[in-house]
Amino acid sequence: MKNTKEIIRILKKEYPEAKIALKFKNTWQLLVATILSAQCTDVRVNQVTPVLFKKYKDISDFAKADLKELEKDIHSTGFYKNKAKSIIGSAREILSEFSAKVPDTMEELTGLPGVGRKTANVILSSGFGISVGIVVDTHVIRISRLLGITRNTDPEKIERDLMKIVPRKDWAVFSHLIILHGRKICIARRPLCGACKIDKLCPSAFKF
Repeated sequence: MKNTKEIIRILKKEYPEAKIALKFKNTWQLLVATILSAQCTDVRVNQVTPVLFKKYKDISDFAKADLKELEKDIHSTGFYKNKAKSIIGSAREILSEFSAKVPDTMEELTGLPGVGRKTANVILSSGFGISVGIVVDTHVIRISRLLGITRNTDPEKIERDLMKIVPRKDWAVFSHLIILHGRKICIARRPLCGACKIDKLCPSAFKF
């Protein structure tokens, strides 16, 4: 899509602050926060993690955590049973297999409990500065389809479509730009097309 570079240029100008919204101090905290963010707002996660990271100070603390207690600690993020199990499982595996260091490859990260390609892309790009793919969340899926960039609905197929047309240097920032645009302007239930800076490049503008 010829307009993709122009869309990115405009959104960069519109959202110069575009970056990951989750708050973290190291790659392990980012991994935990990203697991918690599934089906949960970043705002909620950022409310939970300060207390969580004060209680569990490092990977070893999480590895030794009581499952039921951790479930209570992260209850408000939803799907807390699976998330608690994934966090403890990942902590134990990182301790035993990676000398307590979060791995920095897609293959190793996706081998951890509860870590899929989307989570791995977040950790690699925002934690290590490595771009091997593009984070595809609900905003990216919806808006990429509205923009006509892809017709696919499967996240991995959408990611492949995006990787073909988004310049590699913009892989990391692309999702941040789209997510911000989705939260502020291209809102799912009430898109503000009249206030959109890329409306002329969007085949779906004013057609809702």
